[in-house]
Order: sequence, then C-alpha cells, then structure tokens
Amino acid sequence: MAKLYFHYATMNAGKSTMLLQASYNYRERGMHTLLFVAGHYRKEEDLGYISSRVGLESDAEMFRSGDDLFERIREHHQSKTTHCVFVDEAQFLEEEQVWQLARVADRLGIPVMCYGLRTDFQGNLFSGSRALLAIADELREVRTICRCGRKATMVVRLGPDGKVAKDGDQVVIGKDAYVSLCRRHWEEEMGHIPAEDMIGFSKP
Repeated sequence: MAKLYFHYATMNAGKSTMLLQASYNYRERGMHTLLFVAGHYRKEEDLGYISSRVGLESDAEMFRSGDDLFERIREHHQSKTTHCVFVDEAQFLEEEQVWQLARVADRLGIPVMCYGLRTDFQGNLFSGSRALLAIADELREVRTICRCGRKATMVVRLGPDGKVAKDGDQVVIGKDAYVSLCRRHWEEEMGHIPAEDMIGFSKP
C-alpha cells in the first residue's frame, strides 16, 4: 500500500541529500520518479531544481500556492508511469496540497515522500508541516546536532550583521543564514532565558 511520508528536520540536516539519493535508487532500478520543489521564492522564469550541500542535484517541477498537485501528478502518471513522488521544501505546501498528496498515495497508489522543516526560526510550525504531521502515514525525523552536541530541534536566523533575528517574516531569502540548535540554546539565543555559555551568536 502506498503511503504519504514526512521526513522532517532542522536546517542542514541532509534532507535534500536523502531525497536525491532515494530518487536515484528508484531510477537505478529502471523506475520513474517525479520531483517537486517549492517555487514560492523563485522567479517565474527559473527552472526548478533540487541541490544538496554535498553536490548532488536534479531537475524538479516547481509547486506554488494554488497548484493542484493531485491533478498534476495524475496527468504525469497517465503519460508516464510514476513509481514515487518526492517533495522538497514541503513546509511550504498548503494544507489542501498536503491532502492532494495524500490522495496521490490513496487513489493513485503512488508513494509520496515529503522532506522539509518542522518549525520556523520563532519555533512556530509551517503550514505544510502542520498538515503533514497531522495526516502523514509515517513520520521520520532526520537528525542533526547543535553546537553543544545535543540533538538540534530548532533553528535561528542570523541577519547580515550576524545577530539573531527575533521577529520578522517567517522566511527571508537573501543574506540571512539559518543555524540549527538544541531547544536549550535556541531559548538562550532568542532571549527567553539568560545565556549560560559564551559561544552564542548574540555575544559581542
């Protein structure tokens, strides 16, 4: 039985690498995969692609707000049998699009593997992640570590000045950087509790 999967993590945990490796495994066996990536912060004329920090990359379809992913996948499947669908940056999916992907698994019999962030830099769930956590058949955490060695479950955003952003838009594309931290150090960096070490980004 085909399932809807959600592989979630913080930044720089290797989600895209895992996605591309899994897609390669299908294609190596002569199977066809369909890849999607968020197009929300890309220009209309841009071509979709997924790349990883270790150098792997692949072309991908882009999805945007309002797209009917079930119909797009159904039409593609009718022209060329699709054995698995992969979605990168799944946190940007709309709730209805998550349900559309669930229907791909339930009604077309195609497994759907979603990869994305669980929470933003303020500790809030993304809309796509919230829906996936609610209805995905299987949840799989992709782990990475904080600077202290603990499991990283949160992320902070650093502005161009290297300081932690504590408010603002949920996503900013540009010179901002994102760093994964454990919950303890995330609270310190966000100013919720006094910092107990001297390696924080907020230190002068």
